[in-house]
Amino acid sequence: MNHEIGIIEDLKEKAADGAGISLEEILALYKAGMKRPFYLIAAADEIRECFKGKRINLCGIVNAKSGLCPEDCRFCAQSAHYCTDAPQYPLIGKEEIMKRAGKAKESGAHMFGIVTSGTRIAGEKEWREIYAAIQGVNGLGLKSCVSLGILDKERAVKLREAGLYRYHHNLETAKSFFGSICTTHTYQEDIDTVAAAQEAGLSTCSGGIIGMGETMEQRIELALTLRELDVDCAPVNILNPRQGTPLMNAKLLPPIEILVSIALFRFILPDKDIKLCGGKEANLRQLLPLGIVAGCNSLMTGDYLTTQGRSPALDIEMINDLGLNAVAE
Repeated sequence: MNHEIGIIEDLKEKAADGAGISLEEILALYKAGMKRPFYLIAAADEIRECFKGKRINLCGIVNAKSGLCPEDCRFCAQSAHYCTDAPQYPLIGKEEIMKRAGKAKESGAHMFGIVTSGTRIAGEKEWREIYAAIQGVNGLGLKSCVSLGILDKERAVKLREAGLYRYHHNLETAKSFFGSICTTHTYQEDIDTVAAAQEAGLSTCSGGIIGMGETMEQRIELALTLRELDVDCAPVNILNPRQGTPLMNAKLLPPIEILVSIALFRFILPDKDIKLCGGKEANLRQLLPLGIVAGCNSLMTGDYLTTQGRSPALDIEMINDLGLNAVAE
């Protein structure tokens, strides 16, 4: 057997058995996968099906509060530190959130996320509106998710009591690269937020963005951190550079490198939801369906926060064409 194929096969079996693979093994897998990427992708697909079957979950989101964020994340069009064309508006009300959630459900979404810009939610008036919106989303038969910035356990408990299913808070990148991306809060604050949500009994969703200048080793570092945190879902975004941000001139990643990165996430997080999110269309282009084959069992569908996505009908068609099922858990 070819040496690279042997490494991929051995680690596929180990991952499928639920055994965590070591950093040394992951680095060997990365080297083998770059030489035999389609073999790696096929192996990741087998691991996905082993744990997740043929179900692909769909998630819609709403940008419920946009712009003027005090954080200086170098990729973000909503940061107040940069001059971009991102919309700016305060928190939209429950009724508008419900309207967007209803459209997402009609388009096939199983989960719906309420996302706000800013470091955290500050006022009780906004919190009351968010609690009501969570209950409304649940009432539509969707699983509710929110992404509200930095959080403590007390507030996380209140969100759970309001009926929230999942809290989303990205680490964005590896700890070793974080200082190159954001300086206005610490990496530990992000980790503490995920831990607070977990302690409150919430499902957690945390991942990051690839293509911001980090190395593949740093992507692996991020995935290992997510494994240590034991998050339920790891979203993978691919940088789609925004005009006016410090990363506006960043080069798009080669599609094959993206697919290898996704596959490595599946090997490292074999039993977790891995969600293909923002930037997938611009970066994967004609290879977009292979993003699912490479190990994703979840898909963000419809529009993103400040950029347009594509028709959810096309996502469902793609899933069906792959012989998979766009159905809820």
